[in-house]
Amino acid sequence: QVQLVESGGGSVQAGGSLRLSCVRSGDTYSSYCMAWFRQAPGKERERVANLRTDAGATYYSDSVKGAFTISQDNAKNTLYLQIHTLKPEDTGMYYCAAAEDGAYCNTRQRVTDFRSWGRGTQVIVSS
Repeated sequence: QVQLVESGGGSVQAGGSLRLSCVRSGDTYSSYCMAWFRQAPGKERERVANLRTDAGATYYSDSVKGAFTISQDNAKNTLYLQIHTLKPEDTGMYYCAAAEDGAYCNTRQRVTDFRSWGRGTQVIVSS
């Protein structure tokens, strides 16, 4: 398993933006399927976006397409999630996850599809 550490969350006003970061360490594979999940209070954890590290291919859930951007800096082993226009419904804990081997990254959407998890970073959006 790799180690993942998220940062960048905070309390912001609606309409603002945030960039979340996830630093990955302990790589043993040449590619990973990385993902951001979020969990709103009282709700299940949901996948918002995936990225295949070797190809840079990205995949989004329909609920965030156009509003979130997932990206990476390979030199820093860092995954990012840019949230462009925050809404109160974006409030929740955001988690970074990794699956060994980037294959089938476009199909990985369940919590059980990912072996490594960070502890999360909290995002609170006030109206």
